[in-house]
Amino acid sequence: MATSELGRLESVDLRSIWSSESADFTPWLARKENLEILAEALGIEIEYEAHERKVGPFRADILCKEIGVDRWVLIENQLERTDHGHLGQLLTYASGLDAVTIVWIAAKFTEEHRSTLDWLNRITDESFRFFGLEVELWRIGASPAAPKFNIVSMPNNWTQSVAQAAHVIDDAELSEIRSLQRSYWELFQGQLRRLAGAVAGNKKPQAQSWMDYPIGRVGFHLSAVMIRPKRQIRAELYIAGEQAKSNLGLLLLQKEAVEGELGYPLEWEELPSRRDSRVASYLHDVDPDDEADWQRQHEWLAKRLNDLHRVFASRVAKLGLEEAA
Repeated sequence: MATSELGRLESVDLRSIWSSESADFTPWLARKENLEILAEALGIEIEYEAHERKVGPFRADILCKEIGVDRWVLIENQLERTDHGHLGQLLTYASGLDAVTIVWIAAKFTEEHRSTLDWLNRITDESFRFFGLEVELWRIGASPAAPKFNIVSMPNNWTQSVAQAAHVIDDAELSEIRSLQRSYWELFQGQLRRLAGAVAGNKKPQAQSWMDYPIGRVGFHLSAVMIRPKRQIRAELYIAGEQAKSNLGLLLLQKEAVEGELGYPLEWEELPSRRDSRVASYLHDVDPDDEADWQRQHEWLAKRLNDLHRVFASRVAKLGLEEAA
């Protein structure tokens, strides 16, 4: 059988595409589609907040929020080999924040800087996470250059934890995105009240990408989430803590009964790179920025959250009791 001719990957010099870090690479990376490439490499969902944002005495190249948790993600870029100056900035950021994920991107990591990030990940708790990534460009023949991020340092058995970022980053003036988020959830609370289901619409709307609701047991909660970069909204049962994987496994034993009661399938997501897990339902190809479509989105989210409460509240309450009996 004849085989197709294959192309050959060729490395592309970073400076031939991005001549300046601040004028070229940082604005390129801050674009939604490129942050998605970075987020996929990191294994987390992130949303752009600002670039060249003042944090203490320095300016962060790119400032993001991690979707679903109240955690800042600070990104520092270099188109050259890592240096002590950038390392010092990263340590300054960490010293001024209660919780943060710091992402250091460079053309090449020296062994001493890679080992320093490994050391920081060993000595800090889950409130701090340090990632080191090398960026490369590749092309085949005359094709456009394509970026590739390679992780060279990451937290040991890194987990997703919920922690409050310090107020050193000024939130007094909400960005346009965060103002929109708060308006989105304010109207969503009204939809929950109108539905008058088990999920109450009495929570204060927050300027963030999600809202959490109790389901009656510590370590479990319901969430409504907007994932703007992927044009999705999500209703979920979030399972947190050291027993998250085993608790998801116990719930999976009831998958057929749960989905039969609902009348539609769910996504049972172990989230292997994280400590926690979730069971979710997605609405795809929606734009949370489109205020004209908010009512439809809110009706879907309110119904799905109440559906999840109906099928999971009693099951979560009983979880593990049978084994203990």
